[in-house]
Amino acid sequence: MMRNMDLKIVVVILLLAFSFHGAAGVGSSGLSFNFYDESCPQLEDIVRAGVRSLFLADPTTPAALLRLMFHDCQVQGCDASILLDPDGETTRYSEMTSSKNFGVRKRNSISFIKSAVEAVCPGEVSCADILVLSACEAVALSGGPGISVPLGRRDSSNPPDFRLADTSLPPADVGVDGVLQLFSDKGMTVEETVAILGAHTLGITHCLNLESRRTNIGTNATNPAFENTLKMSCRLPLGFVQNDLTPLLFDNHYFVNSMSGGGVLRIDAEMPLNSRTRPFVHKYADDAGAFFRAFSSAFVKLSSSNVLTGNEGVIRRNCKAVY
Repeated sequence: MMRNMDLKIVVVILLLAFSFHGAAGVGSSGLSFNFYDESCPQLEDIVRAGVRSLFLADPTTPAALLRLMFHDCQVQGCDASILLDPDGETTRYSEMTSSKNFGVRKRNSISFIKSAVEAVCPGEVSCADILVLSACEAVALSGGPGISVPLGRRDSSNPPDFRLADTSLPPADVGVDGVLQLFSDKGMTVEETVAILGAHTLGITHCLNLESRRTNIGTNATNPAFENTLKMSCRLPLGFVQNDLTPLLFDNHYFVNSMSGGGVLRIDAEMPLNSRTRPFVHKYADDAGAFFRAFSSAFVKLSSSNVLTGNEGVIRRNCKAVY
């Protein structure tokens, strides 16, 4: 049973949703831009209203939703498997058990939005599509580009456990070679790979993910002031460092920051130095519009890679359980 507070949130989302308008179009690969035009035409409005209401309560919501979607899509495709709780049977060990999902938040937010969608379009919309649309809205709400994505994903019925997450998600100290290979496998160019890493412009990095970075200060493009910031911020393992000076805004400051020696993670520090990635770091630091366009293209590729469609998978009514 849904609690009274949860019901109130759903009602607010629905009231807000009907003040918006959605979009349509054409797609490919089992997905389409007009997938829900007949079965749930209010979908994008409901998701938009839900994310906005969550943002008002917590301005860090966009960063959390974007990371949640990225971590889901990098483990056997965007199938909402990261939202599943262990049940002792079908899902013995959740993906969230993986150490690489440390700090991932807002899984319950997708369930709130799903409840609002179910109230209008029961059994029609997958948790996977809701998660991807929520990430799109998170980017736009933070000042980033409006991204149109094809829809029609299905939810996993055979969820992975933490071991697949451990092998699929990149380590915190991944370098340029590893990142280029990872996103090349998803059809991205070098230009798009650099752009997708611009998602780091939102949020913070936990010091637990910076151990190797802190022990190798001075080996990459790091300025002395930033070295001191890392040392001061990470005196305790549970500390954190802002990814750039505007952690609540989706902008190109991440690239400006990296060029000036303020890259937080190893990949952030290496990209301005590597001959393959450096031209695009400079390009995006100088031209936010170019970054937004390349990021949008990369986002669509990531969210469309290796997805379940048609009769594959299931449509979960509860995002936390397979059935």
